[in-house]
Amino acid sequence: MSVVGFDLGCLTCFVGVARAGGIETIANEYSDRCTPAYVSMNEKNRCMGVSARNQNTTNLKNTVSSFKRLIGRKFNDPLVQEELKGYFKPYEVVEGPEGEILIQVNYMGEKQSFTPLQMTAMLLTKLKETSETGLKTKVVDVVVSVPAFFTDIERRAMLDACQVAGLNCLKVMSDTTAASLAYGIYKQDLPAETEKARTVVFVDMGYCSTQVAAVAFNKGKLKILGVECDRKLGGRDFDNELVQYFVDDFKTRYKVDAMTRPKALVRLTQECEKMKKLMSANSTPIPINIECFMDDKDVSGRMDREKFEELTKHLMVKTETLFKALLQNTKLSSNDIYSVEVVGGSSRIPAVKNMVHQVFAKDPSTTLNADEAVARGCALQCAILSPTFRVRDFSIIEAQPFPITLSWEGNMDDDNTLEVFPKFHQIPFAKMMTFYRKEPFQLESYYSNAKDVPIPNPHIGHFNVTKVTPQKDGSSSKVKVKVRVNNHGIFTVSSASMTEKLEDETQADQNGLEAMDTDSTEKKSDDNGQGDAQSQNTTDGQTPDETPMQTDQEQQSNEQSSEQPNEQPTEKKSEEKNDEKEEKKKKKKTVKVIDLPVESRVPQMAREQVHLLVEKENQMIMQDKLEMERSNAKNSVEEYVYELREKLYSQLEEFAKEEDRSSFSKSLSATEDWLYDEGEDQSKQVYIDKLAELKKMGNPIQERFNEFQDRPQAFEEFGKSIMLVRKFLDLCSQKDEKYSHIESKDVDKVAKCLKEKEDWYNSKLNQQNSMKTYEKPVVLVSQIRQEKQLLESTCSPIMNKSKPKPKEEPPKDDKKEKKNEKETPMENAKSDEQPTAESTEAPKVDMDID
Repeated sequence: MSVVGFDLGCLTCFVGVARAGGIETIANEYSDRCTPAYVSMNEKNRCMGVSARNQNTTNLKNTVSSFKRLIGRKFNDPLVQEELKGYFKPYEVVEGPEGEILIQVNYMGEKQSFTPLQMTAMLLTKLKETSETGLKTKVVDVVVSVPAFFTDIERRAMLDACQVAGLNCLKVMSDTTAASLAYGIYKQDLPAETEKARTVVFVDMGYCSTQVAAVAFNKGKLKILGVECDRKLGGRDFDNELVQYFVDDFKTRYKVDAMTRPKALVRLTQECEKMKKLMSANSTPIPINIECFMDDKDVSGRMDREKFEELTKHLMVKTETLFKALLQNTKLSSNDIYSVEVVGGSSRIPAVKNMVHQVFAKDPSTTLNADEAVARGCALQCAILSPTFRVRDFSIIEAQPFPITLSWEGNMDDDNTLEVFPKFHQIPFAKMMTFYRKEPFQLESYYSNAKDVPIPNPHIGHFNVTKVTPQKDGSSSKVKVKVRVNNHGIFTVSSASMTEKLEDETQADQNGLEAMDTDSTEKKSDDNGQGDAQSQNTTDGQTPDETPMQTDQEQQSNEQSSEQPNEQPTEKKSEEKNDEKEEKKKKKKTVKVIDLPVESRVPQMAREQVHLLVEKENQMIMQDKLEMERSNAKNSVEEYVYELREKLYSQLEEFAKEEDRSSFSKSLSATEDWLYDEGEDQSKQVYIDKLAELKKMGNPIQERFNEFQDRPQAFEEFGKSIMLVRKFLDLCSQKDEKYSHIESKDVDKVAKCLKEKEDWYNSKLNQQNSMKTYEKPVVLVSQIRQEKQLLESTCSPIMNKSKPKPKEEPPKDDKKEKKNEKETPMENAKSDEQPTAESTEAPKVDMDID
């Protein structure tokens, strides 16, 4: 089972894996650990990653990036409109029939539309292929990172994208949580659980957004204290300030407007991004030069760090506001903070580091790899969730970024809402709510503060609790509903159950039903419940194994009840216990618990739609594979033409006749012309046939060259084997003691074999030496080696036959007798010792008998 974590960013992606006892990031096919978040659609296939980014200027309108910002949203979303208008998008984005976002590109020779979810699935497919190539195994289970401000609908869309890509997402993990895990799990000096926690602030400034989190660390544990985010503050905002400055500068000095030419604007944006990185490392002015920018004009400019910081002063004000908001909402001061860790590519900007020091009064720490920390944290989380990896015990408690409220049907006078998960409430977490109902009812969940949530509609979902019936006496039934925020940060109503009362205890015993104790307060509320008009709710106070908030209350009551009996005399305990049992028997009612179905209506794709997208993605994967095979076949023909044409009049020249060389050379030139004309876009089989046709002419020439190169060594090795056998026969004829044990018939067999092979050797060697190099060889290297092997297989067993060992003479009788005489005293001594042992054991036997 593979352990993989994906850091899916707006600009770049990283893949972290658990391998060789540690966590590492793996490289793509370009030996680069950073994979650009680009997807480019072509006439025959798709390109993802580095190859797609390389087409950003040549295939501008069909190359898509930053689609993660659009996932799970509607076209009329104000943030979507701001994204499309405020940031240049060379591709076309339109509204779908159901208000969804559609990205239109040319693919397979026609205009096709894809959703941001599909684009995300394509990029995940690329990351999956990269991880499978690096691990050399199939990848299914992953952990994917998302920004902490992602809402319920965006997280559900990310899960759907993983499913479309053929991945099983074990957890959708926040970027700041992943970076915190990568930091804390390796720390050996963290305080113990009983000591005060170490608070560390993580600043993650990426390409599109900035996230700041305060995290409390104890040994084997991390807890997110609070998270603050700005989805409109990132590295690209700094780039845009540079772009706008140089657009105005070039308009004044060169009379060209880059905003009117998409390709020119893309080139300028790329150069400004490079300039920003250089200014982060250098305080000297950085030049910018672009050749043939517009109208065949070369442009140039210059920018220093001081000017850059002046242009981005308003962005630093937003950064300062974000940092102070974290301190205010978590009620932390700079003295409470141990250190400030900076991650994300844009955190390298010197002004950002200065702001960290100014607000937190701490120098920014770069303990973590700014680019790879999130991917490593995701891989660690996947290893923790995987049953096949042993990881140090480490508890992760995340925080709910936005408060969630639950509402239900009831009287107009009653308060029918409850904030079940306040801001920064720990997750994953479950709560139990109790309702009294006579019929099915509906729950609605939504984000409490609509202004703070980065979506226009704060609605999360509707949940219908069905099959609710009144009790036999007509009173309301007790319904328990379990709500939770799961491991992915998604709100769900996980289960619902109804308690049905039975008439007597004997009936319950006969039916094998469960008996539950009900308090008198529950009796009153049950009897007085009037259908839908009244509803009561509790959170986790009903069962002992629910959420920690209620279990704390239960522990207090249990401690009080356990302390009271200890203060009374021990003689009264048994009497009180008997009285309590009798009271319980009187109060006990028999009930049974019935599970109720919950119908969820949440903004998520239906299974049928997901299956259609999976099928379409698989078709595109197959098309990419077929196109790659076709391209490889074409490249093989082109490679063969260039290779043979170069060698034909150099090292292969003497191995072909003049007329054969001329004919083959013409065929190679004709094939080259065909490749760039009619053969530009042919099927795979056409290229295979063309290559076979060329090899039919070229292979004999190459084979003669290869035989000429290898033949001398083969004859030399065969000659050495013949010399060894001949030396053996000479020693046998001289009656050498070493081979005196070999029988004469074996020697004759070796001599016969040697004569045959030696005659063959001399014959073939003389014939081959008389042949021309361009003629077909008389003997092949494989035949020479085969004859050598036959000679050795026949002669070597006889030549290496071991000499038998001389027989040993048996010992004489008189020596044997003397040896027996010497051994008899020892035997007598042993026999004398045995009775003593028996004598010591005899009394024990007598005692046992008595």
